Amino acid sequence: MGLKKFKPITPGQRHKVNSDYSEVTAKGPEKSLVKGKSKSGGRNNDGRMTMRYIGGGHKQKYRAIDFKREKHDVPATVKAIEYDPNRTARIALLYYADGEKRYIIAPEGLKVGDTVVSGSKATPNVGNAMFLSDIPMGTVIHNIELKPGKGGAIARGAGTYAQLNAREGKYVTIKMPSGETRMILANCLATIGSVSNSEHNLVVSGKAGRSRWLGRRPRVRGVVMNPVDHPMGGGEGKNSGGHPRSRNGMPAKGYKTRAKKKYSDKFIIERRKK
Repeated sequence: MGLKKFKPITPGQRHKVNSDYSEVTAKGPEKSLVKGKSKSGGRNNDGRMTMRYIGGGHKQKYRAIDFKREKHDVPATVKAIEYDPNRTARIALLYYADGEKRYIIAPEGLKVGDTVVSGSKATPNVGNAMFLSDIPMGTVIHNIELKPGKGGAIARGAGTYAQLNAREGKYVTIKMPSGETRMILANCLATIGSVSNSEHNLVVSGKAGRSRWLGRRPRVRGVVMNPVDHPMGGGEGKNSGGHPRSRNGMPAKGYKTRAKKKYSDKFIIERRKK
């Protein structure tokens, strides 16, 4: 993919940087893999706002993504690379040899016409899903399972990847996108390669309206609220209020919120860098 800058014909285009979508090959989604998606506007079943700054946005359809890749030893051909409004990465439409169609998260470098396969017979080529016990050391991977058969949970966002560093007994050691080094069961699946759309972090919206199209309402700083609305609110003039904390009083900027005796501590070898 590449990035596209705009001539400042309008104020919103002056700083706008957008994807050129050169890797996207399909005009619309595969109908059999699409279902409706309702919006809540951040309200719960009582109609009360429980998540702020959510509302509006363009109507979206949900594309069902195969995170499990449990269709083993059946080759699939990549028919299209598509845009997905529900995630930052691109998605790939697969046609399996037995006629089934599925979407997967498209890795960087996967092209229309390529063949991918999952399972113990797969080779470490981009887009193939393999068990961590079979993947060569140092391989870049994404869509990694934490529990066997549950489906990929780690490294699914645009441009993210993890690296397989070591193997010992029934566990492998993986360096996560955050920098954390962690042990995961070797019979979990992962997909070879890094996630597509790696330049997503360089996109500049250019105007407030594009955030509204994505369903994001304006976010208000706690300092400018009243004391009834936020612990940091109130004061005469531009007085910033007290210690940095969230609306519910949870301290920010360095306060550790992780449980002291979390079950997964024994799997973490090195914590993420600050």
